[in-house]
Amino acid sequence: MVAAMDILITKSETSKLRSVDLINIPFGKQFTDHMLEADYIDGEWKNVEIKPYQPISMSPSNAALHYGQSIFEGIKAYKHENGEAYIFRPYDNFKRFNISAERMQMPQVPEDIFIEGMRKLIEIDKDWIPAHTDHSLYIRPFMFASDEVLGVKSSDNYKFMVILSPTGPYYAAPMKIYVEEHYVRAVAGGVGYAKAAGNYAAAMYATAEAKKKGYDQVLWTDAIEHKYLQEFGMMNGFVIIGNTAVTPDLGEGTILAGVTRDTVMTILKEMGLTVEERAISIDEVMEAFAKGELKEVFGTGTAATISLIKELRYKDTVMKFDTDQWKISPEVKRRLTAIREGREADTHEWMYKI
Repeated sequence: MVAAMDILITKSETSKLRSVDLINIPFGKQFTDHMLEADYIDGEWKNVEIKPYQPISMSPSNAALHYGQSIFEGIKAYKHENGEAYIFRPYDNFKRFNISAERMQMPQVPEDIFIEGMRKLIEIDKDWIPAHTDHSLYIRPFMFASDEVLGVKSSDNYKFMVILSPTGPYYAAPMKIYVEEHYVRAVAGGVGYAKAAGNYAAAMYATAEAKKKGYDQVLWTDAIEHKYLQEFGMMNGFVIIGNTAVTPDLGEGTILAGVTRDTVMTILKEMGLTVEERAISIDEVMEAFAKGELKEVFGTGTAATISLIKELRYKDTVMKFDTDQWKISPEVKRRLTAIREGREADTHEWMYKI
């Protein structure tokens, strides 16, 4: 293993920060001055270094380009009013990253490279964390195969990297969601629970079709009956029926075990709601809507945090919601934001100090 003191650090001579507006900044388009890089060669991790953000050299025969061994995570860091910086639940993402690695036949990344390397990288680029409400530093750890050979097999060599991107609100406005009945995101026994790059590529066509119909994202349903809710585009989903919050369970491995999802379930319970992880069909959702019992529908994820759903369409049925009247999901987001930004107590020890 590589100790923190063994991470080679080469700092950028000049910073790009002075030319960046950290208030009005789009998601994922601006990157900080430095990145972390490490290589898995001959069965061990080597060449761990932090260096100026720059392009990487890659052979046209790179195995990841041809056979898709590539995984990633999404994490966020926040700056408190006193200037101290914290990462939100990084150990949960670290564990999930290695679950994805195992499913994709990739090596485990050690804690000292993933956590300490990330911490050191953010410490160096700490000034890039926007000190504004609903803003953060998005952290993207990722790993891909680096063999230079054509052949369908797991790679022998890999590259692990971490890059950082300051960001503002992801989905600022309430969303319109189209319930997908033909295309599927994942099947039992597949890689739906892994944060594999290919999962996102496979989702793009159906999403583009939904956008042609005037919708922002799709609500994925199960692959067999096309009736049970799975994920809301790139987010986990919650439905509030009466005083109960229902979110699809993780049982068959078709849904990503979201860190924000788990956090929201905890906050909802603290707010006095009953939380159920179970199968929920679109028929149950429509019935609750018809009876006036469907209170709120929203998505959760690292990038989006909480995204309100203002319209849900299934076949010819369109369910519209007045999100301005909602109380539960906005309060969940308020509490979570306050904890992340240090304005309310972190009783669950979710925040990891830089």
